Amino acid sequence: MAGKCSRRAWSPGRTSGGRVGDHRRRDQLQNAGRKDIAEVTESLKRRALFARTMLTHPRQVGAVWPTSRPAVNDLLDLADFREARTVVEFGAGTGVYTREILNRLRPDGRLLSFELDGDLASAVSARLADSRMRVINDSAELATRYLEEYAGGKRADILVSSVPFTSLPAETRDGLLDAAREALRPGGRMLVLQYSNSVLSDLERFFGPVRRRISPVNLPPAFLFACDNPGADHS
Repeated sequence: MAGKCSRRAWSPGRTSGGRVGDHRRRDQLQNAGRKDIAEVTESLKRRALFARTMLTHPRQVGAVWPTSRPAVNDLLDLADFREARTVVEFGAGTGVYTREILNRLRPDGRLLSFELDGDLASAVSARLADSRMRVINDSAELATRYLEEYAGGKRADILVSSVPFTSLPAETRDGLLDAAREALRPGGRMLVLQYSNSVLSDLERFFGPVRRRISPVNLPPAFLFACDNPGADHS
């Protein structure tokens, strides 16, 4: 009898440790499933909001589909966010760039993110609640004024823009590029993603030499630009 009891006590699946392990694995699978569902739901909401904005304000969007995550990472890899204390974003959109900027931003950093569309600004602010971020529902041409208010007058180390410059009137485009140059500290870097190369001459006019690359893992392929602010007037 003693031998039988011993074999039964050690048979697989009958120990408390085995049952705890089974419960833990089941909980992990359930949690993973809930996380996947939440991510899919959030992605669908972002795409629906993007589509609505594209239909109502196509010149502000300049694309038919949200930028892919690989393209966003390719753009942000062109600057060192570990050393950046102040970052400005022109065009938060659905928050695709904003989320990754926050992932890279240092704990004591700050992000001022501009978005003209009120619904998009509210959605990004609610979904990506972060004490380091302030979403501003106003024109990015006022960036310097808001840096005075929220950053103690410090200029940005990095400025990220997904604004569709090529679809904007020349006056608006020049106003935004001038505001970007004024918002950046000398030596600060502006990162720009576009769906054509035609903005290059404007960037060179305001910033001088421009680094370029293409991110092919996007539909359509994205043109990426990195511009350093020399701290002098090039316009």
